[in-house]
Parts: sequence; C-alpha cells; structure tokens
Amino acid sequence: MAIAAFSQSYAEARGKFIAAAEAAHLDVQTHRHPMLGRDGEPLAMDVVRDGPADAPAVLLISSACHGVEGFCGSGLQVTLLGDAALRRAAHAAGVALLYVHALNPYGFSWWRRTTHENVDLNRNFQDFHQPLPRNEAYDQIAHWLVPNDWPPTPTVQRSLADWIAEHGDKAFQAAVSSGQYEYPEGLFFGGHDPTWSQVTLRHVLQDHGQRCARLGWIDLHTGLGPSGVGERIFAGRDDPAAVARARAWWGGPDGSAITSIYDGSSTSARLTGLMWNAAYQECPQAEVTGIALEYGTLPFAQVLEALRADQWAENHPEAPPAQREAIKRQIRDAFYTDTEAWKQQVLAQGVEAAHQGVAGLGQVSG
Repeated sequence: MAIAAFSQSYAEARGKFIAAAEAAHLDVQTHRHPMLGRDGEPLAMDVVRDGPADAPAVLLISSACHGVEGFCGSGLQVTLLGDAALRRAAHAAGVALLYVHALNPYGFSWWRRTTHENVDLNRNFQDFHQPLPRNEAYDQIAHWLVPNDWPPTPTVQRSLADWIAEHGDKAFQAAVSSGQYEYPEGLFFGGHDPTWSQVTLRHVLQDHGQRCARLGWIDLHTGLGPSGVGERIFAGRDDPAAVARARAWWGGPDGSAITSIYDGSSTSARLTGLMWNAAYQECPQAEVTGIALEYGTLPFAQVLEALRADQWAENHPEAPPAQREAIKRQIRDAFYTDTEAWKQQVLAQGVEAAHQGVAGLGQVSG
C-alpha cells in the first residue's frame, strides 16, 4: 500500500484528502474553524460522503479527534478514498461511507492533542447543565504532572514515582487519562462547555446520520499499546447487543480482537465524556456500532512524558524557542511513528477494518 498518503503537516494532509475526494468525484463539505494553523493556513473539519443521502447504513470513519493523532488517521482516510474495492462493496451493500477529516484541526496543525480551548475532545461530551465528574485521584497528582518547571525537579519526579508505587500503574493511568474538569491548564481536561469541534461534529451527524437505520463508526487514534498494533476498542454504550455486533464484525474468528474499557480488557482506562455519546443523541433512530482503532506508538511512559512537556510549554509561552521546538517534535513523535514499516501496518489493519465494517453493516437486516 502507498505510504505517500501520509503527510508531514496538517496543510499537506488536508490537501491530499481533498485531492483524493476530487479524484473519486466526491464533494467536500467544509466546516471552517475560527482560528488559523501554525503556518497561517485555514483550518477546517472536512466531510466527504460516498453514497446516497438515504442509504440505510452509514460507516463513519473519523480522524484527529486528538489533533496530532491525525497524521495517522488522515493517511488511512486518503487511502480508503482511493480503494475501489471498498467503494464497490459499500455501494453493493447499501452502505454510505462518511469520512470526517480532522475533528480537531487546530490540534492537528499545531501538534497538540487538545483543541484550541485546551480540551481533550474525547472527554468533552458531557451534559454541562449537570454536575461534572470529579477525578479525585487527579487532584492528588495534578501539581506533579504539570509542574512549574520543565524538566521536572527530582523532587517532583520522586513524588510522582512514590504515588505510583503506592497505588499501582493501572490506578495511575486511570487518574491521569480518565478525564478531569477542575484543571483547565492540566492534562485530559474535559472542558466546561462544548468545544467548537463538539458542536461541529453534532452538525455533521445531524446532516448525515439522521436518515440511516444503522450507523457504524471507526474512530482513528494513536498512542496506546504496542507499536504498530491497531487495538480495536469497543466504542459505545455498555450494551451486550452492540458489543456482540462489534465482535462479529471486527473481533476475528472468536470475537476476541475487540477489547473494552468496561471489562478491563483494553489498554485504555475507563473514560468519561466520550465522543460516541453524540451518535446516540443526534441519531436516535440508528443502531450504533463502533470501535476506536488505537495504534500503538511508544511506551506509555514516553507518551505521557511528551504530553506533560507539551502542556508545560502551552502554560509557559515565555519558554525558549529551542526548548519549545524540541517539545513539539517530542509530542509529534509520540503519536506519529514516521517510518514506512509503521505506516504499512496502519494501512493494512485500517483497510481491513473498513471492509469489515461495510460487510457488517450490509449483513444486518433493516
């Protein structure tokens, strides 16, 4: 498969996505972001639909929920747009393919995991009229995770290590990544209001997901698990029927390739404010079946170190340019392994998952 589908910048990735859509004679629906990219380029959430508006089933394939992770997802989306076999199978099965490129274009361009509001989009889908979850474990470690100085002092690192030794690695991962709503300048902040990306995605779902009976969703991520391995994490309500469908479509011969945050089988901790909530809310008529396809890059400790450094740099605009540039390179490398072998793994597993999603949606009787 052609690794030329991957890019070195958001602007390049967006250009390739639009060009691939045009080559397939498909229209691009552009939702312009209010800010500009790091090179002054326009930012947008771009949407391409391949299939009729009244298709009984829709397979949504989305990238860059976490900004910088979009280098991976965009490359796969460009490849899928040019996959003639996938298009034929989808059309024959009555499945419309819906590509949402750069859910978080700001983070993609600026090499950040968060939105321009410093929000983790995949923790932002809360009812903000209700009390928000309180992550008490994060309270205990917030000042060590993103300290005043970078690199962290030995005292800070020792304090964090002592907490991990007392509570365990799993508890630490959950404390850090499950989502928090008290520290706007901290990690995995879920926000106090719906972000631009959340509002815009809801509009996309309203436009494209309210006429179908069945909605499949493959959301593309990086940063957890063994390098190049695409973990298929169930993404939806803890509903046995939905889990069974996901296992039948994407789980392999015995269904075991599907992991879950509900039973502890996933490398991900149990999270709050997840994006898939919007599918149930905006497309209540549809039977929803989804996965997050999570490609491993570096060990968790290195990924977290990159996130801590990046948040520190965001909080300290006075940081020296050379230090900032090194931190930005570190964060991109934590979520995008820029090698041919890794990209080939991404494409092989992603193309397979897309074909499986189409087959699954086509087999389910309406």
